[in-house]
Amino acid sequence: MRQYSIADLESRLKPSPRMPVLFVGHGNPMHAISDNAFTREWSRIGANLPEAQAIVVISAHWLTPGSTHITDAPRNKVIYDFGGFPDALSQVPYPSEGDPLVARAIQQQFLDYEAQLDAQWGLDHGTWSVLVHLEPEPTVPILQISLDYAMPLPELHAMFARLRALRDRGVLFIGSGNIVHALGRARWEPQAQAWDWAAEFDRVTGEALRERRVDQLLDPFRTWDTARIAVPTDDHYRPMVAALSLLDPDEDLSFFNEQIDMGSIGMRSFLTV
Repeated sequence: MRQYSIADLESRLKPSPRMPVLFVGHGNPMHAISDNAFTREWSRIGANLPEAQAIVVISAHWLTPGSTHITDAPRNKVIYDFGGFPDALSQVPYPSEGDPLVARAIQQQFLDYEAQLDAQWGLDHGTWSVLVHLEPEPTVPILQISLDYAMPLPELHAMFARLRALRDRGVLFIGSGNIVHALGRARWEPQAQAWDWAAEFDRVTGEALRERRVDQLLDPFRTWDTARIAVPTDDHYRPMVAALSLLDPDEDLSFFNEQIDMGSIGMRSFLTV
């Protein structure tokens, strides 16, 4: 394995104005090939993002219990990690490059956590289904960081906060999941009304995000009764925690796509302003 020096890493990611952080509620994979209010908003947001030197996504669909992995392949493969959808969804192309140097720069920040470089993973649908709208023709490297599903939320928050300085070197971070994600209670009929508990959990967590009540967001099951229904498993909640950790205390958030889809999938997303 090639060894990179600190000078190599610094020469690859040059100082830049501070890049924004996004959390995107990605919802149904069919959004990748749909034209709807959610995808049009993704396209609008993407068209107004500053030019990055690299894009790093933390997706709910790459879980590595007990460890953290970082993609470092020079070229990304597209992972069609779903079933039961139209064939067209499994034929969506998203050609993109990776970057071993950027991967190593991230790994350097995670030395205490023994993060591993991973050339086998690619871009799962939590990443490409959003990026086909946000960044339809990628011109910069795209990487993913996995989620240690065994790590307590406060520790996850502290770990990802170590990457904050990379925002000043042209790295755009995107968390991709859903704050409300109760797929087993989804309503499949068109224009389905949100369950009361889904709307309530979305409301209280949105307020906590706006007011930066981090302690509550890192302990949702003790803070809010509706969390047990709205977040039956926290795999889709964790990317929000990762994105939250990358914010400066004085940064304001702008929400978009604040609707509940399919009755139980919260599409609420945020962008630093």
